[in-house]
Amino acid sequence: MGLMDMPVFSALSDKMRWHQTRQGLLAENVANAETPGYRGRDLAQYDFADRLQAMSSASVSTTATQPMHFSISSGDGSFGAQAMANFELTPEGNGITLEDEMMKVTTNMMDYQAATSLYQKSVRILRVAMGKNV
Repeated sequence: MGLMDMPVFSALSDKMRWHQTRQGLLAENVANAETPGYRGRDLAQYDFADRLQAMSSASVSTTATQPMHFSISSGDGSFGAQAMANFELTPEGNGITLEDEMMKVTTNMMDYQAATSLYQKSVRILRVAMGKNV
């Protein structure tokens, strides 16, 4: 087992992919803020415990059998986009509030940076422990 295959690195990589997927959905929400009838989407909150249970030796993959089939989520599709609960509607008839979306984007960016920093520091600690002072 390589150092990067350790569970901590796998979990942090998965968390960073979740943030990247969420950033894409939030960007779609902002881009469609004035689209009539558009309903925003967001990802379910990331949970490390759920991801550990999902990891098993068995795996199932899906295949698009028709070229017109497509997936609504980006990346590997394992995070599952879901419709947002909209409590108020804008004059355009959608539930996107730019202020709320920008707050989500900022929070998501800060969480991604924290995961990235933790990943980098973990690699640095392992390198020092192995005697590679870089």
